Amino acid sequence: MFSQTAEYALRVIVYLATQTTPATTRQIAAATRIPEGYLAKVLQNLAHTGLVLSQRGLHGGFVLGRNPTELTLFDVIAAVDSPPRIKSCPLSIKSHTEHNLCALHRRLDDTFQTVERSLRAATIADIIGDCSCSKPLCDGPCNFTVALTEASSNGHERSGNGAAVNPPITTGTDI
Repeated sequence: MFSQTAEYALRVIVYLATQTTPATTRQIAAATRIPEGYLAKVLQNLAHTGLVLSQRGLHGGFVLGRNPTELTLFDVIAAVDSPPRIKSCPLSIKSHTEHNLCALHRRLDDTFQTVERSLRAATIADIIGDCSCSKPLCDGPCNFTVALTEASSNGHERSGNGAAVNPPITTGTDI
């Protein structure tokens, strides 16, 4: 249902949400098992929408652009893909419009709408904090958690130079 790009974008965002310092493309590629060439394109899309920020310099890399408690799975997928909704008849039947779809396409669109609602309800913090036996991006048990903090008035914490930074995060050594 979702593209490879959407899967990769979700992996990147989950990984960055667990990091306390900027991560390089090479680090992200190794941790998320994404080819570096493809990763560069995904990071470019995510940076264009503000979901990740790049920091230049000796200790540069990529950081999450939004607080994981406010960033939904839908936000990430929509940043790289068009949400799958049926706006007109796939058969180009003129009388079948967005508000007058046939029974088949209406039901399919209703299903897409249900999935979209579910994705909008799930945050990146929810995914990381899930108590299931396996953790995202881990082969075996992981010990990372997101330490949720109150963000500044605009929804993002800021460093002394005004650059956005991630909330404090504790990480395990299994990533």
